[in-house]
Amino acid sequence: MKTPTKVIRTDKWKLNPSSGQKALLSETVKVYRQACRYLVGIIYTHWSELGGLTADALTPAVEQLMHQTAKRPNIKYPQFNKAFYKFPSYYRRAAIAFAAGQVSSYVTRYSEWQSGNRKRKDSKPPLLNADTGCYPALYKGQCYKLHGFDQVEIKVFDGKNWIWTKVQITSLRERHACTTNKMMSPSLIVNDRYCHLSVPFNCKPEKRKPEANVTAVDLGINTTATIAVVTHTGTVIHSEFIHPGRDIDRRDKRLKSVSVRASKTMGKGGNIHKGFCSLTYKKCQRINNQISHIVSKRIVEIADQFNSEAIVFENLKGWKAKGGRKRSNLKQRFHGWLKAKIRDFTEMKWTELGGKVVEVVAAYTSKLAYDGSGTVKRDSRNYSLATFPSGKRFNADLNGAYNIGARGVLKLVRRNSNEGRSSKRSGRPPRSWACLCDLWVKANSKLA
Repeated sequence: MKTPTKVIRTDKWKLNPSSGQKALLSETVKVYRQACRYLVGIIYTHWSELGGLTADALTPAVEQLMHQTAKRPNIKYPQFNKAFYKFPSYYRRAAIAFAAGQVSSYVTRYSEWQSGNRKRKDSKPPLLNADTGCYPALYKGQCYKLHGFDQVEIKVFDGKNWIWTKVQITSLRERHACTTNKMMSPSLIVNDRYCHLSVPFNCKPEKRKPEANVTAVDLGINTTATIAVVTHTGTVIHSEFIHPGRDIDRRDKRLKSVSVRASKTMGKGGNIHKGFCSLTYKKCQRINNQISHIVSKRIVEIADQFNSEAIVFENLKGWKAKGGRKRSNLKQRFHGWLKAKIRDFTEMKWTELGGKVVEVVAAYTSKLAYDGSGTVKRDSRNYSLATFPSGKRFNADLNGAYNIGARGVLKLVRRNSNEGRSSKRSGRPPRSWACLCDLWVKANSKLA
């Protein structure tokens, strides 16, 4: 029996602390990081003894080295209690877990480097980074207390003692409202720009009873995503085009400014320095993430609305951009194609609802007419239009979405899929190149 995949998702709960509370929260993070740096040194020194222990056994083993109690007066590192007086036990255990993870990662990477497993022959050995930008994990009852979902009480350091302070929660998402979701220990994120709780949830979706249909997605350049909801009998019950043009224009305008600045910097020759226009590229990357989230959210909404059995994508792994005519920007446009991001974000959102994602062979999805009449011909002036052998003009992306949906249905119906095998009948394309008309034939044969 297949073990169900564990689905962990994180919500951001924004906090609205006063200036005094913000200082207390910042001081708490600062002290926590200092403790983590101290513990990294201790754990690395004794890693030969600690490395083989389980996570549950490692924490008490580290505490025996640095935490003094009435039953344990003599310890090897008494400086920790002096430097971090009355440090809360649950903050200490969270710091130990984080420091052990840092050391374990370093030891593994260094062993791989020593064994010759390197990206380059002249790669330098990894470094043990004890000065990390970590944030404290909060344990319920000991480090934080929820007062409804409007306020949270957090244990903070005021420079001398650990006290409780109540902070207002200004905004949060909906995962806490789902009864099947289990809230885990949040992290306190405080810096110059943000102040919020990063709250992970162990999501356990309810068992679905889907309808006999799939939501097919054709990812393109002219239209970001074309959706078609296809039933097992080949009926298209919904179609939709998703194209956040305003965000795409914002991204392309910034990328265009990079080439203009590069030409002014280099002139007729020369090189640009490393990190050239890095801030612009980061901004474009954030816009791409926003576009992917907008598109994937809408795809999942459609699949949920029609209670689809699965969301179907083309398998585009390993696909590489090819240039078009001379001086065309086709290759550049392909580099802005968010096929991987949209697919991954969609799978994350859909899995949380208990759905599954199916991939089908991408060959000839847009090239074959969905009605089985043959190969389509693209319009030279408007590439999004296709002409069928019968003379019918149709949207090329929508035609592709129909065929993707048909292949997804056949893949779900046939447990032992014949992907990649050629048909025994001469003159017929491989069975994985199915079209929407194949579902019609199958439905009619059942009725006959």
